[in-house]
Amino acid sequence: MKERVTAAYSARAEEYAAVLGSMDAVHPDDRALVDAWAAGRRGLLVDAGCGPGHWTAHLARNGHRVIGIDAVLEFVEHARRTHTASVDFRDGSLDALPLADGSVGGVLAWYSVIHHEPSRVGVPLDEFRRVLAPGGGLLLGFFEGPAVEAFDHAVVTAYRWPVVSLAARLDEAGFDVVDVHTRTAPEHRPHGAISAVRR
Repeated sequence: MKERVTAAYSARAEEYAAVLGSMDAVHPDDRALVDAWAAGRRGLLVDAGCGPGHWTAHLARNGHRVIGIDAVLEFVEHARRTHTASVDFRDGSLDALPLADGSVGGVLAWYSVIHHEPSRVGVPLDEFRRVLAPGGGLLLGFFEGPAVEAFDHAVVTAYRWPVVSLAARLDEAGFDVVDVHTRTAPEHRPHGAISAVRR
């Protein structure tokens, strides 16, 4: 599945970056939520599954020390071309982050685990816990729904989650849920975000 997802995004990376790869495409509520979350973090932040790099660059502009990591090389190359050379973008998998244990203060995983099959979503969650320092924060964005189920995402199969189900997975992975946000809007899939801290 991981290889299929990476290949699907690689094939459409230019199109994806053109449509969604800037902060202009971000919902104002999401921007406010991420900004508030980041302001409460100390130390290095990681944009896990950074895509075209717009969130990483935004956090860097706001004065945070941040690394953007993505498995799609085309996204990493786009991010390096598009954003200032002082922003650190790296090629890497969410299932095996190229970071030391306990080395970061916050992980932003904004829609980056939506393509993980439900039976395997614990793999990146365990990695997020591994790289976070105790008390470090995770902000997870996802498609919310009444049941854990697959749907036809524009790029490749994705999964929607009820908040309670994803929160339970976070608990199993060693996180304490701090806050939950949901949002619905006409012609958009329901959105969810969970803020949690490593125990």
